[in-house]
Amino acid sequence: MINVQRDVMNYDVLIVGAGPSGLAAAIKLKQLANDQGQEISVCVLEKAAEVGAHILSGAVIDPIALNELIPDWRDKGAPLKTHVTKDEFLILGQAKAWSIPHWLMPPLMNNQGNYIASLGDVCRWLGEQAEALGVEIYAGFSAQEMLYDEHQQVVGVITGDMGRDAQGGETVQFTQGIEIRAQYTLVAEGTRGSLTRELENKFSLRKQSSPQKYGLGFKEVWRVPTEQHQIGLVQHSIGWPLTADTGGGSFIYHYGEQLVSIGFVVHLDYANPHLSPFDEFQRFKTHPQLKSLLKGAKRLSYGARAISEGGLQSLPDLVFPGGALIGCSAGMVNVPRIKGSHNAMKSGMLAAETVFHALIQSGTQRIPVLLDYPNALKNSWVWKDLDAVRNVKPLLSMFGSWGGTLLGGVEMWLSAFKIRLPWTLVHKKADHDCTKSASEMPVIDYPKPDGVYSFDRLSSISLSNIAHDANQPCHLKLIDKNVPISINLANYDAPEQRYCPAGVYEIIRQQEVSYLQINAQNCIHCKTCDIKDPTQNIVWVPPEGGSGPTYLGM
Repeated sequence: MINVQRDVMNYDVLIVGAGPSGLAAAIKLKQLANDQGQEISVCVLEKAAEVGAHILSGAVIDPIALNELIPDWRDKGAPLKTHVTKDEFLILGQAKAWSIPHWLMPPLMNNQGNYIASLGDVCRWLGEQAEALGVEIYAGFSAQEMLYDEHQQVVGVITGDMGRDAQGGETVQFTQGIEIRAQYTLVAEGTRGSLTRELENKFSLRKQSSPQKYGLGFKEVWRVPTEQHQIGLVQHSIGWPLTADTGGGSFIYHYGEQLVSIGFVVHLDYANPHLSPFDEFQRFKTHPQLKSLLKGAKRLSYGARAISEGGLQSLPDLVFPGGALIGCSAGMVNVPRIKGSHNAMKSGMLAAETVFHALIQSGTQRIPVLLDYPNALKNSWVWKDLDAVRNVKPLLSMFGSWGGTLLGGVEMWLSAFKIRLPWTLVHKKADHDCTKSASEMPVIDYPKPDGVYSFDRLSSISLSNIAHDANQPCHLKLIDKNVPISINLANYDAPEQRYCPAGVYEIIRQQEVSYLQINAQNCIHCKTCDIKDPTQNIVWVPPEGGSGPTYLGM
């Protein structure tokens, strides 16, 4: 067999992922270069078919990072139009809702000055700003593996092949992936990225950190009748339908032209393998509070994605030879605020400053490890933001929703008075280790969807505009093909059928034989299977570039 030489593209800086952190880093690099009359080539790779297509967030956006990066963003038409005008925090029972007085809430939970928006639209706009500065953005190209030199330093990535069939053979449309080489590579691929996992293992980046913790976040956008729309209203809730030992909560944001974002987050450290996060979300919408909001409304879109929730104690080492982790590749979400885009952007900006100075100062001698980046992050407002809530997620894990919320609220109030408790609690278990056997836990009987407020998986993902070529290699890899039946089905009643929000995994029974069917074409790239599989037997890797959902206004 002839070994075909790959095409090679060379840049000063390569950024993997066109989310908030990656685009902020690209813009900052070009701003610094232009200010100092330097030429720095910057490339951004994005696996989605277009910038913003895989972005899903609530989103109430704190503009602090955007104010620093592009101070005149309003004049430049950034899609942040709806100010938060009212904050409400609710406790839900099965039929009632109780509002917590605003004065009881810790100040950092205040959303005044923030904006309700589509983070996908914001990223599209950031992409335009980056390209105007000379950044080269290549959408529809997935980074499949890291490139290393003879000294095991990162020197770029290899993009995925295009045009292989389901068996891995070359079709007439076959195009080999290329090498994209750079002096520095910033990994901004988001939560539970495949390259991040590779780097963490190769360079032992997690040896001093707690396990990362995750939530699965759902979002639907609805258009509601005018009389039910309260533009600028932000509501969060805890309680029903989740039990006290299952963490999570909801958000409802009113914005735009009669639009409402309805979301639900389930923490993935839940124990019961019979629990279905998707069905909990659908059940949530049947609460009387939601029914009154959604009466006569139309559901426009649906999506889901995993969220990094571990906080400071779960941050890996942020640098490796030849590059750095930024944004949600590292985990920058403030869990009680349900916000991470501002921290992600700032981390990208700080990494960009470090890379720029390394490029300018190093001359012909490459600085191997960007140690100034984690140091700058520790001295920034990002660190203060995360430090103030560092114990909230561990408290929720230890004491459940009610006890954890109360104790976390006390600590956040102490932080508001500049009182920092001298300890940082650790996360003791990864989420997949929290799952108990099916025989230990109660079966949950979920109601059938009514087609008005609640829906099934397939009708939901039809609103995600999924584009997967069915005749391409499956991007959901099983380390051991026997495990789904011999362990997952036998011990946990095949929880992949329930934790997946897109109906990717099915147990098929034929006569006396059972097997796992993977409907990879349904995948919306949430990565939950990679996180929650009890034996860590499922490995998510990017499919062919351009595949997956095309979220609009999410």
